Amino acid sequence: MLSVLQRNPGAQVVWVVMGSSPARARELRASARRFLRRAGTTEVMVHQFRDGFFPAQYAAIKQVFESLKQLPDPDLIFSHHRADLHQDHRVVAELTWNTFRDHLILEYEIPKYEGGLTTPSAYVSLTRAQVERKISILWASYATQRAKRWFTEDTFRALMRLRGIESGGESGWAEGFHVSKFLLE
Repeated sequence: MLSVLQRNPGAQVVWVVMGSSPARARELRASARRFLRRAGTTEVMVHQFRDGFFPAQYAAIKQVFESLKQLPDPDLIFSHHRADLHQDHRVVAELTWNTFRDHLILEYEIPKYEGGLTTPSAYVSLTRAQVERKISILWASYATQRAKRWFTEDTFRALMRLRGIESGGESGWAEGFHVSKFLLE
């Protein structure tokens, strides 16, 4: 998933996802609607590629990223962490940086079998209510992922609690992001 945010009253959000099946595409759209319900305008773009084969589909995926250059200039982009050990996530992260070289990119983390979690460089404090809402949305949105051992409410809650401890925020809850380039003017 790649999210692109524009600067406007009531954020304009473009949610770009790489789905592997009609069922996954439906989940991704539902997730975007739930997470972005307060955004000013939203657009969800789903591109279908075979799970686990992104490196072999590089040229076609690169073409999708080239088309994203036609979007209005984004203020903030969310993408996978470039050091993510999952091959599909890594390809998306690399192409995000290749496409949006001069932009603020917050790289998010995803717990998974391959491991690969490292200490983030940026944190966003969360309230307990935000933690529970995020978990509720993830659980409601991604039925196809529920059979995976790592996809549990406890896993998500534990990661946000750990990031809350690391960040030192008052609430004790946070999300962690990796930031490679951040310019203050």
